[in-house]
Amino acid sequence: MYSNDSFLYRGYVMEKIYKYFSYIVLALLSVFTVCVFILPDINDLAAQKTFSEELTGAIIDSEEGTGNMATEAQYYASNKNNHNYAGLKSWGILRGKNGELPKADPGAPELLSKYNSIYLADTSKKVIYLTFDEGYENGYTDKILDVLYENKVNAIFFITGPYLEQQEELIQRMLDEGHAVGNHTVNHKSLPLLSEKDLEEEIVGLDRCFNQKFGQNMVFLRPPKGEYSEKTLELTSKMGYVNVFWSFAYDDWAVNNQRGWEYAFEKVKQNIHNGEIILLHAVSKDNCEALNAIIEYVRSIGYEFGDVFELEKMARGEG
Repeated sequence: MYSNDSFLYRGYVMEKIYKYFSYIVLALLSVFTVCVFILPDINDLAAQKTFSEELTGAIIDSEEGTGNMATEAQYYASNKNNHNYAGLKSWGILRGKNGELPKADPGAPELLSKYNSIYLADTSKKVIYLTFDEGYENGYTDKILDVLYENKVNAIFFITGPYLEQQEELIQRMLDEGHAVGNHTVNHKSLPLLSEKDLEEEIVGLDRCFNQKFGQNMVFLRPPKGEYSEKTLELTSKMGYVNVFWSFAYDDWAVNNQRGWEYAFEKVKQNIHNGEIILLHAVSKDNCEALNAIIEYVRSIGYEFGDVFELEKMARGEG
């Protein structure tokens, strides 16, 4: 039989074990809370910082003569800023007005065409193509997809690595509803600044993961920030990708500088042209709220939205 002292000692030990066990459980619950509620916010902030400068090229309104973004000389596109095969170029355009076509920097359209890349579709037709960049989810993509579905319009959604990992349900919906999912690289790094090995991992690495999840491969590629070189165009073309630039964009990715849906609507309305490839960012509240009005206006003036899958054939000179 156990003595009374032994029994009391065992009780004391068990009390200590239960006490420290409760501390351990509380600590584990605290860690779980941080992971569930705080880390996603940290990831969102990191993503917003990564996308705080989405385009570095010039977007210049012809009637104003000035851009709506601060632009430094070294960021002008094509041969204006660099004759080097591997040198960084940054896509920029001079907007037209009253339906006039925008003007890319001298030599840029020829360079894109040489490597099965595209920024403008068939300019003989009143057809427009929609594309969205998806660096991170800001809560608007579901509504954007609703509007596209209701209006029977498809688009290319260019996604990054974090988006692929975190938004499988939305991506599946894009595919199910007839949209194209394009490659915006794993980490949104400037392609001309990468080694060939790192460039391949940024692009093919994303495509490989996409294929594992959805059983498809990506065809369309949008270089992060619109930064490219002749070398990156050649390398990615040899990999089988079509680089898709744009003939209209504006500074819509700045989530802390949204100016109302009317601003987004007017910006697009003023820049309608044949064969237009529109770049919009899905993180923009303004774009989300203006999208239905944009689609209705485009159709009201005799334009239609084209099937984005046509862009591959156009870029490859097949149609």
